[in-house]
Amino acid sequence: MSRVAVVGVGNTPFKARHIDKTFQRLAYESVKSALQDAGAGRDDVDSVVYAIYNDFFERCAMPDLHIHYLLGFARKPALRVTTGGATGGYAMRAAYAEVASGLHDVVMVVGVEKVADVANVMEMIKSITYAADPFFEASLGASPAGSYGGAILWHMENYGTTEEDMARVVVKNKGNARNNPDAHSPMDITVADVLSSPMVIYPLKILDHCLNSEGAATVILASEEAVGRFAGKPVWMTGVGASNESGRQAERDDVGDSLFPAVKASVDRAYAMAGVSDPAGSIDVAEVYDSFSGVEICLYEEFGFCGRGEGARFLADGRASAGGSNPVNPSGGLIGGEHAIGATGVYQVVEVVRQIRGEAGARQVAGVKRGLAQSMGGARGAYSVSIVLEG
Repeated sequence: MSRVAVVGVGNTPFKARHIDKTFQRLAYESVKSALQDAGAGRDDVDSVVYAIYNDFFERCAMPDLHIHYLLGFARKPALRVTTGGATGGYAMRAAYAEVASGLHDVVMVVGVEKVADVANVMEMIKSITYAADPFFEASLGASPAGSYGGAILWHMENYGTTEEDMARVVVKNKGNARNNPDAHSPMDITVADVLSSPMVIYPLKILDHCLNSEGAATVILASEEAVGRFAGKPVWMTGVGASNESGRQAERDDVGDSLFPAVKASVDRAYAMAGVSDPAGSIDVAEVYDSFSGVEICLYEEFGFCGRGEGARFLADGRASAGGSNPVNPSGGLIGGEHAIGATGVYQVVEVVRQIRGEAGARQVAGVKRGLAQSMGGARGAYSVSIVLEG
């Protein structure tokens, strides 16, 4: 297989609503930014992979078709990926496979979402819930918060994690977002502010939830043979791992003490491929799927940054903060930075690339050589993709 490098990245700002822009326009702006970053033109791109999660959001059953033509890529091959919150990560994996296999030399990944044109928040939630098991769990009122909340409750009951611990994730990530000019929800808040926000489903309050953002992100991948055509220093994708669980939580196998087994399987595969044997000592920065505050605490453990039950202490000790041993979500993550679902996994790669290049501005972590991007989707992380990137 050919080695695969990121040679260009770009994104739009992320907002609750881009009232003046269509999903095609958002995609165009991120693509233009990535091409400029790579010093490339449309003719340099051989193939495109689109990460667009939900047809209901775009009000279009084939949004990729319309974007592809309007971008000027007619008659070039294109593929659309939709795997919930893991859409962007799986799109990155598909593009990686096209380049590594030799099928194409240069493949572009475009993630975009235009969610706020849906009539209201309840319609948006209902459109996401269509992904739940339609024969049992959906009819009992399945919801994204409910599926993740159960795992968080188990962690609280067995390891002593508290609502205050979860609130510290929110304070960290919304605080980090203040250093990100493209972030959706930068805030200077306190633990007390989070704890006093309205309860949605115990133990998750409004401020414990991720955002619903609009925006787009683009990454351009190139084979080792093609890297020399592009401006700037390449960042290599050295590990790519993916895993799927049953979309129905009741059918999942016994996985011991892992609350997110698809995450554990995907990150273990990525580490093995990249030759990472000591994650806590090897991963300099991570952009991860903090769909809910308590989830991030659980993920520290799945990634091997700390032992089982030690996630809250890892956070309290400052190890996940910008100056810590393993900074997590310096962009603000999904809670402070953005969650334009199809674009999220792509944007995570954009952010890790900028950290490795030393181009992250006020949110730059010192001395980043290797980073992790991880996204997941479906009920309690039924899909997960983990990507290791190195300079």
